[in-house]
This record gives sequence, C-alpha cells and structure tokens, in this order.
Amino acid sequence: MALLTPLFAFLYHLPQVYKWLLKPYYVASLFMSVAFLAVRKTPGICDHLASQREDGNSCDFDWREVEILMFLSAIVMMKNRRAITVEQHVGNIFLFSKVANVILFFRLDIRMGLLYLTLCIVFLMTCKPPLYMGPEYIKYFSDKTIDDELNKDSRVTWIVEFFANWSPECQSFASVYADLSLKYNCSGLKFGKVDIGRYGEVSKRYKVSTSPLSKQLPSLVLFQGGKEVMRRPQVDKKGRAVSWSFTEENIIREFNLNELYQKSKKLSRNKAEKLSPSQFPPVPEEEEEPEQPEADAESKKDK
Repeated sequence: MALLTPLFAFLYHLPQVYKWLLKPYYVASLFMSVAFLAVRKTPGICDHLASQREDGNSCDFDWREVEILMFLSAIVMMKNRRAITVEQHVGNIFLFSKVANVILFFRLDIRMGLLYLTLCIVFLMTCKPPLYMGPEYIKYFSDKTIDDELNKDSRVTWIVEFFANWSPECQSFASVYADLSLKYNCSGLKFGKVDIGRYGEVSKRYKVSTSPLSKQLPSLVLFQGGKEVMRRPQVDKKGRAVSWSFTEENIIREFNLNELYQKSKKLSRNKAEKLSPSQFPPVPEEEEEPEQPEADAESKKDK
C-alpha cells in the first residue's frame, strides 16, 4: 500500500506533469542530460570512440564511466532529500546529469568536452526555467511601495517573501507560496513579494543577502504593525543563514498560520460589524398631524 499510494498520485497528476515537461526549457535540458548516453550508444558514432573496456566494445560504458555515473546518482539522491517540489527534483536531476556529461565528454575527448561545455554555458545564459503563472493572492512590492504598504494599517499582518528570479530555490518555492496565499489570505493577513535581485536597496534595508553563497534566498519575514516579528531562514551572529526547509508544513507550523488566520478573520468580522447599518444613527420619522381636542369638536356641532 505504501508503494501504491505514490504511484496512484503520480498517475493522477501525469497529464499536468506531461504538459509541464513539454516546455522548451525542460525539453532542451532532457536532450542535454542524455547527450553522452546518445553518443555512446548510437551506432555509427560510438564505433569511432575510444574505450577502456577489455573486450574493446566502444558502444558500451567502461568501468570508469559507470563509477562516475553511480557517484553522481548518489549525489542526486542526497540532494533530492531536501527537495520540496517536483521542479526541484527534476532540476537536480538535470543539473547533475549535465555535470556528469561534462566530466564524461572531457574524459572521452577534450574537443567534445569543450563543445559540450560551451553548449551548457550558452543554454544557461539564454534559457531560464519557466516562472510560476498560476493563481495567487500576492501583492508585489517595489522599493518605493514596500514601506508604505507595511505601515499602512497596523492591524494587518504581512508575510513577505524576499526573492530573486535567478534563484532556482525561489523559482521552486513560488508554487508553494502561491498555494499558501490562496488558503490563508484575508483582510487581516496578507501575502507579499519583493524582488531583491531587482531592488538592491530593499535587500540592504531588510538585511537579506542576495549572494548565492548566503543561502538566504528565499527569505520569509513576518511583519506586524510594520515591524519584523520573525523570519526564516534565521541568520546567526556571523550573518550566516541557518539551514531550513521551505515546505508548506514547516511554514504553517513556524509562522502559526492557522492561529493568525483565525485572529484575522475575527478582526474582519469586527470591522464589518462596526460598519453595519445598525451602528448608524436612526433616521427621524415624519411627524404626524396632532389630533384636535374634544372641546373643539363639540363647539363645531353646536354651530
């Protein structure tokens, strides 16, 4: 049963995964990842390649190539233990497959290694992973709007993601953050994002490093009353980010999203009650004509 559940889940989402993998970035990455395999196994090409096999078969892997592939496969498995989305899993596989191809091509022929490395550099500079374009309740800030929005209403709690488009971790986290905004966004709890790769002044102001070595991207910061309450990942005294996994479960637990959401909903109801019609002053009714006294009525009869 433990094996059938993930299998059924994969088959259920297979149409979405299939459509997602057909994007040009992933198609090109797939071809580059299997480049050495195709060269080594294609008849007519592999016949002219060098080989260290005892049988002289140049169309099959030698023992050193198998060792390299096994070693990099172990690295991929260790790296994917911390992956939280399908994009991260696939991205890790493509990344280390390209590294393996570079090593194998250089070992086979330095000219082929230089050619493949050039293709990887061109691909890296021209092709970017597709950005998340799904539904979300997120407000995007600039360097001029973030301070005003955070301090606009002290009753509103903000969760702000500091990200950079060039960061693979930020790209993978986009769908998780969007899903959280759909579940927990309300008038008292709002979600925001700011691209500190574009607005460098914001990164300095809120002390979020954009260096790839800092491991602070993405950073989630909770603001209440315009002031920072907590952030993940935490930064130690030496300015180093403490390792933290950006899973949906971790974020809900660490930021107490369920409790924040309930409090925010109460705030929304209280605001609605204050603006309800029963709280406005009553509209004055029209005055009725006074009735004539009985004495006046009797005098009219005598006449």
